[in-house]
Amino acid sequence: MTLHRLDATRETTHDVYSRDHASVLTVEPGDEVVVGSLDASGHLERQTTPGEQRPRLFAQARGHALTGPVAVRGARPGGMLGVTFVDLRPGDWGWTVAGGRETPVTTRLGLADVAPSWLLWDIDAVTGLATESRGPTVPTAPFLGVVGVAPAEPGEHATTPPRTAAGGNVDCRELVAGSTLWLPVQVDDALLYLGDGHAAQGDGEVGGTAIECAMTTRVRLDLADDRPLASIHAETPAGRVTFGFDPDLDVATGDALDAMVTWLAALLDVDRATALAFASAVVDLRVTQVANQTWGVHAVLPTGALGV
Repeated sequence: MTLHRLDATRETTHDVYSRDHASVLTVEPGDEVVVGSLDASGHLERQTTPGEQRPRLFAQARGHALTGPVAVRGARPGGMLGVTFVDLRPGDWGWTVAGGRETPVTTRLGLADVAPSWLLWDIDAVTGLATESRGPTVPTAPFLGVVGVAPAEPGEHATTPPRTAAGGNVDCRELVAGSTLWLPVQVDDALLYLGDGHAAQGDGEVGGTAIECAMTTRVRLDLADDRPLASIHAETPAGRVTFGFDPDLDVATGDALDAMVTWLAALLDVDRATALAFASAVVDLRVTQVANQTWGVHAVLPTGALGV
């Protein structure tokens, strides 16, 4: 195993995905990488007051500021890339904003046309607390909102929506240190992008942002051809996780549950109807995010449930 270091610079950061991006680092399966990423907006300087405009890497960003792509030698379409989060350390400040733009949520709450409301956080990675400028504190549980591979289709692709076949802006708070996210490989060498650090987030990311921050993430990158699912899924401290993404929340929910029933049937060696019955006893359905044009739902089979 080789340990690599990849910092966020103008040369190693992109705000779209593309299979045509040259890799900024090439690793072998089993290698680890310490990846530095800017916050989602690519801030180069700390805000001193909530919502203050400070210099950013991209003056007019098209999407999240993502570090990569990282090439994993030997990755081929049809295989799976495992991204294991060994450690995640947030930067020392972060921000949250809600309102001021039209989304289904802000329209429903009557907040689409109001001035956006900003929060500014001091983050202490040692104590695990984020303190907002008004005084409230939140325990940190850092994870990356965006972990995805280059889509197979040509051209540039927005970082905003999550994709079942490529990952991306998943925004799943379960993906803390100790988790492995499995992504279907779409192009040779996978071309992995990472970023959108979140010091903390509730299920749903209901306001459209979490505690957005820079992040230093240590990951191990593995390849596999024998995973139980061909779609994005994860193994986390909380349990096994499957996902659904769709503009229709019913479809997203059905997709997440469909994948979980498939996985559970394989684990227990039972038919799908029996797997669904077991799922009804133990599996949790959670709204991952409602912020990114595409609803996200994840199903969680808690660790140790049903003896698997």
